[in-house]
Amino acid sequence: MSNALVMILAGGQGKRLSPLTMDRAKPAVPFGGSYRIIDFVLSNFVNSGFMQIKVLTQFKADSLIQHIARNWTLSPTINQYVDSVPAQMRTGSNWYLGSADAIYQNLNLIRDVSPQQVFVFSGDHIYKMDVSQMYSYHVLKKSDMTIAAMPVPIEEASAFGVIEIDSDYRMIGFEEKPKNPKPIPGKPDLALVSMGNYLFSTETLVNAVVSDAMDSSSEHDFGKNVIPAIYPHKKVYVYDFLRNQIPLPNGNEYETPYWRDVGTIKSYFDAHMDLVSETPKFNLYNRNWPIFGFPKIYMPPAKFVYADSDMKRMGIATNSLISEGCLISGGQVSYSVCSPGVRVYSYAEIDRCVIMNDVEIGRYCRLQNVIVDKNVVIPPDTQIGFDLEKDRSRGLLVTDEGIVVVPKGFNFQAGN
Repeated sequence: MSNALVMILAGGQGKRLSPLTMDRAKPAVPFGGSYRIIDFVLSNFVNSGFMQIKVLTQFKADSLIQHIARNWTLSPTINQYVDSVPAQMRTGSNWYLGSADAIYQNLNLIRDVSPQQVFVFSGDHIYKMDVSQMYSYHVLKKSDMTIAAMPVPIEEASAFGVIEIDSDYRMIGFEEKPKNPKPIPGKPDLALVSMGNYLFSTETLVNAVVSDAMDSSSEHDFGKNVIPAIYPHKKVYVYDFLRNQIPLPNGNEYETPYWRDVGTIKSYFDAHMDLVSETPKFNLYNRNWPIFGFPKIYMPPAKFVYADSDMKRMGIATNSLISEGCLISGGQVSYSVCSPGVRVYSYAEIDRCVIMNDVEIGRYCRLQNVIVDKNVVIPPDTQIGFDLEKDRSRGLLVTDEGIVVVPKGFNFQAGN
């Protein structure tokens, strides 16, 4: 494992996740109460024993860099690190032109370490993965490049790179975001798609990105350019993510594999609802494979107050994640995630919502299907998520699915 360098691509703008990415990079977006999106991929590598990690940043990276610097300190004495690497324009006057160009512009990092293998993983997905199992598969196959993949419903496959394989799981075809995805043989309802997570032999990766950089017609993207150029000539194998096993504490069972690209408001919202369902699709409570979140340790435990005899004013939360420092003061929360420092006042009703840090929700407020970004004070008697046209008139984003997003620091009192 010490022969592998990890490079995390964390420089994307995340336009489809706006306004949550208005002031921050997508991997820095809070998720699940005490986490940021980047924490999931970093936790996977640290739990798997890979601890030489470079995080390549670019757009609006300040909060992401701060988060990594303050919370992801490993042991440099034994050559363990998580380093943020801002875009430095080492090869010219351009920012990263694509995912492949991000690696090309940072080839110095690879040369400094001289690893035998290089992981190139996305920094903006929610999942658990024992990466050592993919590494073992890569070595066993003597692969030049290995791609993690999983089946998805055929109607969703157009959003991904669709893979064709032979009986030995070697790649024999690849198409990036096709209009008519090819199904898995014998499974017409499913297509095999790339998760955007790759493992290369160092020589293969360096040669591929250098060759791509010399091609003026290229978009310098792994999916669109590098993979189609490599697989006809190199040994490119596909690692089946559904075979990845994360053991549960009882030692006899394994977690059901879960992966979600939270690239849109809907997918981000749905991933939170996966956390709060009666039987969560994604398990945050497996001590064998912790997700290393970084709660604000100076905050007190969550508190629930008021239990009037008439049952009209109850501080209660059901099917919800309530973080440290939250005060549920006579309000009711259901199927929701409350991040650190949230306050819900008397008679407020919160249903199917994602509430980020330090939000105050006033008396008699009613919210449903709402994402509230940090540092928002919602005045008493405010309703959000019920009259969508009114929500739009306030200046709030309303998705086609009826999810309402309140931006960071939004001022309701200013007449917005």
